[in-house]
Order: sequence, then structure tokens, then C-alpha cells
Amino acid sequence: MVMDILAIDIQNVAFNYPGNTGTFFSHFNLQIAKGERFGLFGPNGAGKTTLMNLMTGLLPFPEGNIKLLGHEMKGNHKKINKLFGFVPQDFSFYHELSPVENLEFFGAWSGLNKQQIRTRTTELLEILGLTDVRDEQVQNFSGGMKRRVNLAIGVIHNPSILFLDEPTVGVDVQTRHAIINYLLELNESGTTLIYTSHQLSEAEALCERVAMIDSGKIIAHDTLPNLLAEHDQGGLEGLFLNLTGKDYRN
Repeated sequence: MVMDILAIDIQNVAFNYPGNTGTFFSHFNLQIAKGERFGLFGPNGAGKTTLMNLMTGLLPFPEGNIKLLGHEMKGNHKKINKLFGFVPQDFSFYHELSPVENLEFFGAWSGLNKQQIRTRTTELLEILGLTDVRDEQVQNFSGGMKRRVNLAIGVIHNPSILFLDEPTVGVDVQTRHAIINYLLELNESGTTLIYTSHQLSEAEALCERVAMIDSGKIIAHDTLPNLLAEHDQGGLEGLFLNLTGKDYRN
């Protein structure tokens, strides 16, 4: 892991949804090193998905600055978009198309040429076990197969940073295992992973460093072993409850 280069540098960002009183994020700061496997965790409504959407440019922010690999987000969206991939919780493909057709579309949208798209599509379908269904409509796939298509689209252009919002929700154990192993391989090849999930046992296997957020604020940020030792916890679930409480969240 290269510690002297920041994949993400968030400085004094402020954000609030229209109509809400107060400020959801205020003077928010976060740095994530290039090559890290970084986890964002917190209860429902804590701001995890909002923060992902700010880091990927899906939400504008009125104050502060966000840099991806040294490039300022404001005014550089075209260049920034080529640096990262995003695997959202909601499926981000055309259900009536096949995996090949989806990857052709999103590969072209990412700026790849036809040969690059063909090569990358063949490679990803093989890695993610979708070769046999490459020409079938995605709408007929199981939930686990759809998750793998979602992941393939997110990495079609070999991004340097990969954002993952609940990438394995609703899948079986085999699919979850395969996806996590592939993500670890991506990280070994240099891809920075920024991940959020409610699958805390999965997160322990994937994340090196974590940030716990609640109500738009970071309440803990360190390596997972350091946080577990500091709070005398044996796992991420205990740490989560210790820091965010056991009460119901809406």
C-alpha cells in the first residue's frame, strides 16, 4: 500500500439535503490512502450512502473540496469519472439487455474502444462465472448473478478507485465468497476499495481501515485491529454496537 498518495482527500465539506434543517455534513474531513481497503460503517441514516454519492460526484456540495488521486472534483468531472468505478446497492444495468450488451454500453460510456470492450468483457464474464449466460437477458437472472453483472459494469474500465455500496446484499454464501475474493484480487493489483455494508463479518475479511460515522460525523477512524483493541471488542459487530448504541434506528 502506497501511504504517501491519497486516493481520497475530503477537506471541510458541507452538505445538506434541500428542505432539511441544520447541516448534514459540516466541516467534514476524511483521507483514504491509495491502495487501502477502506470500510465506512454506521447505522441507517448515518450518512454512508450520502458520503459515497458526494465522493462520486452524484451529489454536489456547496462548501469544501474533494480530491480523487490529487484531482479536484469540482470542474474536473470528465477526468474524475475515469478514475473510479461505482457499484451501487441498486442495480445499475439495463434489465432487458444481456451481460455482453450491458458491458458494451457501459464500456463505451467509460471511453473504451471496441477491442478493449471485447477483451475486458470476455475476461470479466469468465472471472465472475457469467460466460454461459453472456447472451441471455439479465432480467431472468438470479439475484446473485445480477450482483455479479453490477460488479462487472463497475470495473469494466479498470478503475483506480472502486466504490462499493452493499455489493453482496441478497446473495448466497458462494456468490458472496466469490465476490469478496475477486475484490481482494483487485486490491492486490492496486485498486483502492471503499466499501460499505451491513454484512459486518464480511467487512472484517475485506477492510484494513475503517471509519464509523453517525449523524454525518466520524466517531471512530483507525485500523480495525486498533479499534477493536481500543474498545475491547472481539469483532466488528461488537465495535459497531459499542460505538453507535443498541437502540432502534429508523
